[in-house]
Amino acid sequence: MFCCLWQFTPLHDWKTSDRTKSINHTRYCFINIIHRDSVLFGEANPPTSDKVGLMVRLDLTRYPWALSILRNRWPQFLLRAVTLAGFVFTILTGLFGSVVGSHNFAIIFVWIAWWTALKLFFIPFGGRSWCSICPIPMPGEWLQNGGILMPRGKGFGLNKRWPKALRGSWLQAGGFLLIGLFGALTLTSASVTAFVLLFIIVLAFVLSLVFERRSFCNYLCPIGGFTGLYAQAGPVEVRVKDAEVCASHAEKTCYTACPWGQFPLALKSSANCGLCMECLRVCPSDNIAVNLRPWGSDLGPKTKHRLDEAFLGLIMLASVLVDSAVFLGPWGQIKSAAYAIGSTPWFIFAGVFLFAALVILPGLYAGAVKLSMLMGSSRTTLRKSLAKYSQVLVPLGLMAWIAFTISFAFAKFSYVLPVISDPLGWGWNLIGYSNSAWVGQSTSISLLLQVVMLAVGLAWSSRVALRVSGTHRQALPLVTFSGIFSFSMLWLLIG
Repeated sequence: MFCCLWQFTPLHDWKTSDRTKSINHTRYCFINIIHRDSVLFGEANPPTSDKVGLMVRLDLTRYPWALSILRNRWPQFLLRAVTLAGFVFTILTGLFGSVVGSHNFAIIFVWIAWWTALKLFFIPFGGRSWCSICPIPMPGEWLQNGGILMPRGKGFGLNKRWPKALRGSWLQAGGFLLIGLFGALTLTSASVTAFVLLFIIVLAFVLSLVFERRSFCNYLCPIGGFTGLYAQAGPVEVRVKDAEVCASHAEKTCYTACPWGQFPLALKSSANCGLCMECLRVCPSDNIAVNLRPWGSDLGPKTKHRLDEAFLGLIMLASVLVDSAVFLGPWGQIKSAAYAIGSTPWFIFAGVFLFAALVILPGLYAGAVKLSMLMGSSRTTLRKSLAKYSQVLVPLGLMAWIAFTISFAFAKFSYVLPVISDPLGWGWNLIGYSNSAWVGQSTSISLLLQVVMLAVGLAWSSRVALRVSGTHRQALPLVTFSGIFSFSMLWLLIG
């Protein structure tokens, strides 16, 4: 069952001459893309001002049709109802469907279709847009609100504050570590996937009865941490139109209605805004804007960041490296060790993964930040600098995850239509595609796209490092760190 879905060995079974030519070509493209991008070190004057923040934004609420859709709760409810029905159906197919991963709706739709859509569509083009239709918090939120289509009000629950010591992204990062440790089993066993999904929705429901708002989404959900981190690079934001109008409004209905506990006037980052649009719906002054903005607008010298964001970003980098080695690499021993949970090889795998995630990458990053501090005149503490430079990890990690996703999406997306036609693996043929699956392989187009994504990630993170530090000299250690990571990903994905 493990090999039937996640054995990406076709990448390594090409004829030697063809494979060598393709790899050499893609390596050349990677170097050439970076070399031609003047953003690395070609600029005579580094952009010390927050130029991105001055670029034009397009406020969707200026258009009556868009404003009508965003304010109306029904379109969002219908989408969430569809995702909730799909979530329940996924659990059922995982529990009662085929044990063969490639023939089970739960495996294919969660780990191929949805996971691909999240990284290639929702986050790059919508930031936290998935969070606006995610089904997991829905049942608990209905109880909190006292109704299905009701704004946040006096519903059912204890409404306690989340413990201050547990706030931030620390627990979300821990959740992603668990995904890395047990992902080989979860991603290949339909029943395990079903139990994990069932546990998550029950946990979110129970927490909603005890704690206020979307505490699970804010502090526990690993996917929430993933989307929140990379939403800072996304092209969508919710902001106030006029700060004075918002400040003079005594009732603060926007904050009261927000299930995420955000105050729009204070929003400087999209990391914690779930794009639910409740602030837009309840604002009596029509003072909420939904902007399309340049990518990476939250990344710059004027934005504030926390140490837990740096930790989460490093965990994401470690996870994509390990996932690339396990699922795409030619090392059968690593695949077997990752799958054999509880065995001696698995404990070795877990130890190496945790050491890389908690020691090696943080150590390299801290060293780069410290060296950058020594090269400049900054008097800030190492802790504050680690938080400030965490922005560099955002485009670096996002583009690495996109490249990783492209590497398997091309090869495995052919399984989607067959599992729709026969979701339980019981021999159905609902839409006539039950026998149409084929095992693809990474093509030259796929390889080129992976190279482009990694090169863009390196160039983008280097530009962020330059903008945050202000000088080429101080940016150099962070660019070097980004380069080491990018070339490591290039080696794992292409060889």
